[in-house]
Amino acid sequence: NTPIVSVIIPCYNYGKYIEQAIQSILEQSYKNWEIIVVDDGSDDEYTIEKLEELKKEYAVIKIDRSGPAVARNVGIEAAKGKFILPLDSDDTIHSDYLLEAISAYEKKPSLGIVYCEAEFFGSMKGRWNLPKYSFPEILLDNCIFVSAVFRKSDWKEVGGFNGNMKNEWEDYDFWLSLIEKGRDVYKIPRVMFYYRRGHVSRSSRSIETYLPLYLQLFKNHKRLYTENIEVLFKRHLKARELEEQFSILTKNPIIYGIVRLLVSCLKFFAK
Repeated sequence: NTPIVSVIIPCYNYGKYIEQAIQSILEQSYKNWEIIVVDDGSDDEYTIEKLEELKKEYAVIKIDRSGPAVARNVGIEAAKGKFILPLDSDDTIHSDYLLEAISAYEKKPSLGIVYCEAEFFGSMKGRWNLPKYSFPEILLDNCIFVSAVFRKSDWKEVGGFNGNMKNEWEDYDFWLSLIEKGRDVYKIPRVMFYYRRGHVSRSSRSIETYLPLYLQLFKNHKRLYTENIEVLFKRHLKARELEEQFSILTKNPIIYGIVRLLVSCLKFFAK
């Protein structure tokens, strides 16, 4: 009588990693799941051959190159599960993640997003220190990675992942849609998600990149932002306050010298 969890794995030229992602599903202590792989227009020969092999055991849907938002939506549309877990083809999860997530939903039906603590692996290792979830602060900083568990019915009600969000912000936009719907959020206090990280971050952190994305979020969730505009002003005022305090400190010649020394050290170690 346990609900099915549909694990949606978009794949674009990541054939060398996808078996690790699938193996982490096979090792789940929660057994009522299905795997749906969405081939997002892969053109790498190894990946094409690997996905052809996977067709023998799992559902593999091939689409033209469309990006992660569309690929996830296609997979979820085909899913039989009550619950959905998106999992990128180069990431993995802990063997108890699905069990813990479904247990959380059984204890608190008002939940709409269940995620966990996370770690990096691959070229970079260590704890992924995401900000603690709080509302309305999430309007300014996303703290939920894409591999959270949610209901398919909620996905359908909010219209799925929004294809107009770029730079992997489609998950941020989707979480705001669920929060706007009134769903609660729960973070499992254990490391259960493993995010493969290379030497270079997946997305740029420049203002030029972020500003259009925040503007798009505002357009997509005007009511949510306007009803909670106070948090935006508080964050701005806090930043101004810290800026003024730093300005006062650096006028002290001793502190200014220490700051200059620290900057020089950082530049030296960055070489």
